[in-house]
Amino acid sequence: MPVLRVAHTLTVGQYRLHYEVYGTGDRVLVWLNPILFDSKLSRGLARALAARGNRVVLLDLLGHGQSDKPVQPSAHRMDLYARHVVALLDELGVDQAVLGGISLGTNVSLITATQAPERVRGLVLEMPVLETAAPAAALTFVPLMLHARYAQHPLRLISRVVSRLPSSGIGPLDSLIGTIGSDPEEISAILRGVLMGPIAPTVEQRNAITAPALILGHGIDLIHAFADAKRLARQLPDARLIRTRTFAELWVRPARLTAEIAGFLDSAWAEAQPQRLAS
Repeated sequence: MPVLRVAHTLTVGQYRLHYEVYGTGDRVLVWLNPILFDSKLSRGLARALAARGNRVVLLDLLGHGQSDKPVQPSAHRMDLYARHVVALLDELGVDQAVLGGISLGTNVSLITATQAPERVRGLVLEMPVLETAAPAAALTFVPLMLHARYAQHPLRLISRVVSRLPSSGIGPLDSLIGTIGSDPEEISAILRGVLMGPIAPTVEQRNAITAPALILGHGIDLIHAFADAKRLARQLPDARLIRTRTFAELWVRPARLTAEIAGFLDSAWAEAQPQRLAS
């Protein structure tokens, strides 16, 4: 029997956030999108994990997907995104959830684990962006931010054309089309806001996260350096590191990593007592 997708909205302050729920039950995984992509990217993963007894919630972070898209950079700090995740847990009525995501979603999950450690049962962290990646991230995102801000007219023409393309029904492809079809002013706001605030918890904060973690890393690009994944695995007290075959393995050939994540979720929810942040 196919797993149904149920769409919801959540209001946090003045903003409306979109999220999708797959499956039912108390074993909740909240999965967060990478920067400029949306929840469509991970629908296949959500269905696969829901079929294994989990309730998977895909949240479109503010500025992404069907969530509101404010053009004020101050709305897009990662620590504010983390507060939205906690608000989602309140909305779902769950005391704890496993948090996870890709790139931006991973870093927001880590920050959430420092803000509300008692709410985090475990962490699934794909492609963390930490100190090793800082120069590459700056070289990539600053020119993109400037281009989105000061070349808006031609970019807006492209986005209008692309945004009218019909859905393909292929989650990763539709998510990519949505990214290309995004308004350049909204893209600029996200990039400026993310660069404005904290990118990740401090080393001391990472050392204090005792929730079990599964880290997925690769060595394909400099922004998601495998050195950062290895460093994070050493810094978190209870972490296991898996090297992915490509940066897109979870989307293109997901069977191996899906099985690893499913096994991690089984283990996290089998724990008798929740993990907490050390005092």
